Amino acid sequence: MDNLWYAFNMFRLKIKPLSLNECYRGRRFKTPKLESFKKKVYYLLPKKNITFKKIKVMYIFGVSSKNADGDNLIKVFQDALSEKYAFNDKQIYKWEVEKVDVPKGSEFIEFDIMEM
Repeated sequence: MDNLWYAFNMFRLKIKPLSLNECYRGRRFKTPKLESFKKKVYYLLPKKNITFKKIKVMYIFGVSSKNADGDNLIKVFQDALSEKYAFNDKQIYKWEVEKVDVPKGSEFIEFDIMEM
């Protein structure tokens, strides 16, 4: 699959990370950008069975905007992961997160989900 890259147990999705600020109008209305992002992520995510009681996640976000707020990137992607893999994000006990500057058009998300 061209949009998925695997090395060191990290999966790379060649997709621009979406900020939480782009996801909702007001407090409750999801934007079309959020729905489109989730559909793309679901399609790109590999099959994985998550049965862990306590989870550790690793995220690397490749962003082209210097204004990208890292914690907003986490929430949007993490919600998509938890929906796809049917786990509750309250099961996550440890996060390792990195934000990397990349040229426009080279944005990506790398992740791994492990047992604690």
